Amino acid sequence: TRGIDVGAKAEIYRLISFLASEGMAVIMISSELPEVLGMSDRVMVMHEGELMGTLDRADATQEKVMHLASGLPVVH
Repeated sequence: TRGIDVGAKAEIYRLISFLASEGMAVIMISSELPEVLGMSDRVMVMHEGELMGTLDRADATQEKVMHLASGLPVVH
């Protein structure tokens, strides 16, 4: 949603929330961590084309996501 005005961004968020509440899967790709952490039930992180890990919303933090995105394992 980079470069989109605030009103349009809010509408996109409402649509994503509605679709998810209807049981639809929504794939969101973003480099904006606050957006990802705020909108996601589950975060899958890739590094150089490889899936590094999956975090549930309750476990997903900026630190853990950045570790995975850097190719480092998450220490629990």
